[in-house]
Amino acid sequence: MQHSESIWPLYVSLKSTEVKVGRWSQLRWEIDSLLPAKGEKPEGAHLVAMELFLDERANYRLNLDLPNPKLFVVCDDKGDGVPIPMLITANQNVAAGALEGDTPVLTCPIPEAIACWLESFLTRHGEQPIQAHRRKHIDVRGEVKDKRNKA
Repeated sequence: MQHSESIWPLYVSLKSTEVKVGRWSQLRWEIDSLLPAKGEKPEGAHLVAMELFLDERANYRLNLDLPNPKLFVVCDDKGDGVPIPMLITANQNVAAGALEGDTPVLTCPIPEAIACWLESFLTRHGEQPIQAHRRKHIDVRGEVKDKRNKA
């Protein structure tokens, strides 16, 4: 896997720390390191590609414009409690969708090199307008209310 305009392979290492929650202790996972996939793979690291998509440009811009932009590492959980990094994204909607499906998501600040790569992707392909979709109001019988036809 090679670095390109829209794909950046990265080595992701995770670490766990034991935290107390009330009387119980549990493991909390966090990103230990995020390195470009050049050279030998560090011990315990996972090779994960961060891929950029044209239709997600508005979400990348929203994230980059935040005071503390983040990267989201979506993990797979095999049931043993040890997350396995599967996807890296700068799209908050992808991360939120994973969380809604009870998929573990870890965050870290965006490294400066990746932020520059995202900016250059947005510059090359242009900014995508942010489109807010309004939901149509539905009454209790499930019929769509149309305010235009009520005159």
